Amino acid sequence: MKTKDELIDDLLNLAFAEDVGDGDHTTLSTIPADAMGKQRLIIKEEGIVSGVEIAKKVFAKFDPSLKVTVMINDGEHVKPGDVVFEVEGPVRSLLQTERTMLNIMQRMSGVATMTAKYQDKHKGLKTKVLDTRKTTPGMRMLEKEAVKTGGGKNHRIGLFDMILIKDNHVDFAGGIPQAVKAAKDYVAKLGRDLKIEVEVRNTDEILQALEAGVDRIMLDNFTPERTREAVKLINGRTEIESSGGITLDTLRDYAECGVDFISVGALTHSVKGLDMSFKAVK
Repeated sequence: MKTKDELIDDLLNLAFAEDVGDGDHTTLSTIPADAMGKQRLIIKEEGIVSGVEIAKKVFAKFDPSLKVTVMINDGEHVKPGDVVFEVEGPVRSLLQTERTMLNIMQRMSGVATMTAKYQDKHKGLKTKVLDTRKTTPGMRMLEKEAVKTGGGKNHRIGLFDMILIKDNHVDFAGGIPQAVKAAKDYVAKLGRDLKIEVEVRNTDEILQALEAGVDRIMLDNFTPERTREAVKLINGRTEIESSGGITLDTLRDYAECGVDFISVGALTHSVKGLDMSFKAVK
């Protein structure tokens, strides 16, 4: 299995391949090979910046001679006019890395900003907002890093680092007891320390999950009222996650029920990029 750094390296290779191709002919035809210059990343919208460390990888991978000077680090609040970093070196390299860097910075900063808004909604409560697997193909590692930057927590990275028994698994396996037993046998045989979570749809399934002995119960599409009843029933015997159709407006209602986590697909699947530009310093 590839590491996080290897997956990011693959992403950058693909990004350069699809953008630069066999050469940025506009830049190659208009900019002398020995031209040197400087550009700065300027924020145009208030939010949380994320992607600075990845941007440094973009520049270093394309042209190690590019020098990056960072003024604002990942996770910091930014406002219009703020300069996040400056990059100095061959102008041709600056122009050819510009779009790849901006695509990553805007996307990650948008995710971090959205996460911070959700996390702020239940300030003072124990609940943490979680991401999901509803990510942009190829950019999952970056988007999940951005969620952490914005103050949230990662759920599972993929299908490989946690067992999440959802409704379809339950139905195909013949029920929650059967599915959990099969999962526990599998984990023991594999010799892996994988937590087991079960998605439940009603009170009967909650009781079955508790009896089976799981690490976390996911309350799927419960109302706040039903969630409060479920939290009382579970009574601290396992972690509790709320999921399904929870919005920024309803988030605190669920958090006040006492759940440990609330998973929100909107952190990554429908977020708007944070507006910023990479401008030449004359």
